[in-house]
Amino acid sequence: MSNRILIALFFGACLMTSDLRAADEKGGSGKERFFELRTYTAAEGKLDALLSRFRDHTNTLFARHGIQIIGFWVPADEPRKHNTLIYILAYPDRESREKSWKEFSNDPDWKQVVKESQKNGKLVDHVDSVYMTPTDFSPIK
Repeated sequence: MSNRILIALFFGACLMTSDLRAADEKGGSGKERFFELRTYTAAEGKLDALLSRFRDHTNTLFARHGIQIIGFWVPADEPRKHNTLIYILAYPDRESREKSWKEFSNDPDWKQVVKESQKNGKLVDHVDSVYMTPTDFSPIK
């Protein structure tokens, strides 16, 4: 695993820990969640457009479909700082993940956002996705 991914996981863990504390204060179930680490490689010169699509549209649609955002990062160093977006999502369980993404993918608003955002070409060349479950010693469940 690259140092960049480990750094993203570390900061994601910090955010999730504070998120869990807030959930516990609100009477959270304590049930382990299901996590997803996604890494997007943007098409040449399209990272800013990709970031705008998340900022202006995707995040709202994620929330609509029960997809919890843990955090977003871009690498600080070359060569990936100009074409990579890394983010972590959380779900109650794997089945919820599948249901949420199916609904998200079929959302007419999402289809319109994709159409509009790709008028000048694809924004993403490649997506890597890693599904994760917390270890028994993880402070994040």
